[in-house]
Amino acid sequence: MGRRHRLWVLGLVFAVACGGEPTPTVEVGPDADAQGHSAPTSATVAANAAVAEALPLEDPVDFEDAERGLLLRDENVEVAGPAGSASWNTAEYAFIDGQAPPSVNPSLWRQARLNNLHGLYEVVPGVYQVRGYDLSNLTLIEGQSGWIVVDPLTTAETAAAAMELAARHFGARKVSAVIFTHSHVDHFGGVSGVMPLAEGEIPIVAPAGFVEEATSENVLAGIAMARRATYMYGRRLARSERGHVDSGLGKTPAYGTVGIRSPNRLVDRTPQEMTLDGVRFVFQYAPESEAPAELTFYLPDKQAFCGAEIVSHTMHNLYTLRGAKVRDALRWAGYVDEALRLFPEAEVMFASHHWPMWGNARIRDYLAKQRDTYKFIHDQTLRFANQGLTPKEIADRLELPSTLAPSFPNRGYYGTVRHNSRAVYQWYFGWYDANPAHLNPHPPAQEARRYVEYMGGAASVLERAQVSFDEGDYRWVATVLDHVVFADPGNAEARALLARTYDQLGYQAESGPWRDVYLSAAYELRHGGPDPGEALSLAIAAELLANTPMERFLEAVAARVKGEEADGKQMKLNFVFPDVGESYVLTLENAVLRHRAAEPDPDASVTVRITKDLMVRLMTGQAGIREVVMGDALDIEGSRLELLSFFGLLDAPDPTFAIVWP
Repeated sequence: MGRRHRLWVLGLVFAVACGGEPTPTVEVGPDADAQGHSAPTSATVAANAAVAEALPLEDPVDFEDAERGLLLRDENVEVAGPAGSASWNTAEYAFIDGQAPPSVNPSLWRQARLNNLHGLYEVVPGVYQVRGYDLSNLTLIEGQSGWIVVDPLTTAETAAAAMELAARHFGARKVSAVIFTHSHVDHFGGVSGVMPLAEGEIPIVAPAGFVEEATSENVLAGIAMARRATYMYGRRLARSERGHVDSGLGKTPAYGTVGIRSPNRLVDRTPQEMTLDGVRFVFQYAPESEAPAELTFYLPDKQAFCGAEIVSHTMHNLYTLRGAKVRDALRWAGYVDEALRLFPEAEVMFASHHWPMWGNARIRDYLAKQRDTYKFIHDQTLRFANQGLTPKEIADRLELPSTLAPSFPNRGYYGTVRHNSRAVYQWYFGWYDANPAHLNPHPPAQEARRYVEYMGGAASVLERAQVSFDEGDYRWVATVLDHVVFADPGNAEARALLARTYDQLGYQAESGPWRDVYLSAAYELRHGGPDPGEALSLAIAAELLANTPMERFLEAVAARVKGEEADGKQMKLNFVFPDVGESYVLTLENAVLRHRAAEPDPDASVTVRITKDLMVRLMTGQAGIREVVMGDALDIEGSRLELLSFFGLLDAPDPTFAIVWP
């Protein structure tokens, strides 16, 4: 398995090797592709043809905008990652051309074609973008002495390649300032690829709370998020007509070396004016919108608005399928409305993803529709909830109005009305839909066995499921066969039909993540879960981990305590980290690990002096706990056996856990 398919970096803070599940032999048909994905059925062909008829897919405006201002393009962009791996390769997507094949929703295919366009572009004189070198865009603003770099991509390798492309056109220029628009890794991770071009201390601008949010979002729940991200971004799928084609927001995050730099100028209010290398900025502070820490900005001398990621050429996620805290739809819509009022004279709008837009009237219409899409989903979800509808009922019933639905920037290429409405419900009401039958259900495997028994056994369910499959009722087939597979994961016939069902659901999906989720499920039903060797090495995230606050790191350690084994045990330990000048007292009681920043407690049974780096290596399996504790690498006062016992109470997470079987 190539490294380009490996797990995304932020989720691997505590990844360790573990075993996989055996996979029964699953038959594939003669029309299957190399990964076993079946051909589109007549029902899928008809569904996708209906989409093509309903939308003006040949409208050239987006393609004209996406190619406007092209200055330089390499037809094939291949960027090497760590140890010779592939960080980025546009040639993988060369198949995305012409009319949509029947195995891809034609609306998603159109978006994939637009996201295939790459190169160096002029937005307005003095503002340029390198697009298609990563999931996000790298923006260059010409200052008096050098480049102001906005959002330096996910990895150092892709960021350096983007800067090299600009240097070929403009000549070598230093970096005079850096702006991080928000706290997601694809907008800061490549900073070390541009910082070598900076001279001396330069302004680094970010929204307030940036460092904490950037280093912590995926630490506590990182393993589960990373595993789920393999589905959301189709990590294990071939780039093909029956595999991954696009995420809707772009292709996929690049693989490579991830870093971070601490900002020295924070944006914490709206409007906030600032001059960077002679360029005037007006910042909008937009926390708790698309990211916990986010900003947008306006360039008044160019009448150019950067919407960061609160607006893009897709409906975004109020809830992201990889897993994250639900986002506030009302607040998000409010920031878009605020931008409309603050910057009414904007003549060009660009963002952290996709292509720009020109013309004041078009921009105002676009912003109003983006605003109202999130507000509509928010308001109508609450309206239906207040009528007693459940999240499933609301998701199945809610549709955008005719004035919003046909607009391509409001289409569900990344987020969708269905899962965003559930996010709004969750924001206000949580997981419980008020039906007492859903208050304390059986776990999935137990529930599945009982369902299958009630339905007359697996053979009976399979016979009926095949009829429903032949009728094109794929949502129902997925529901019933999920029970059969959870009741008996070794049932190869059920896995094969469920995989074929997920193929069809994936082919029909307009959302890139939905397509990847369905097709990834089909892939794993046929081939099994990922191998431990598919996890990234710690080395590529070393800088990010080094900047993770110790408080948050220790919170993640506490989330690894094996409660059943810690029951009845009491411990107090001092951890001193001389390299960062911090010390903590850790207390285990009631099967809960607590920590507080304090000088060593004389009542502790163990005091250990350890570098933060070594602690990270211990907790990520990069160093052996027994060898380190019982060796000479640590300065330990007290019982080494007590320290070893403490580490023994910490669980080893499973970064390859099963998703489509128990």
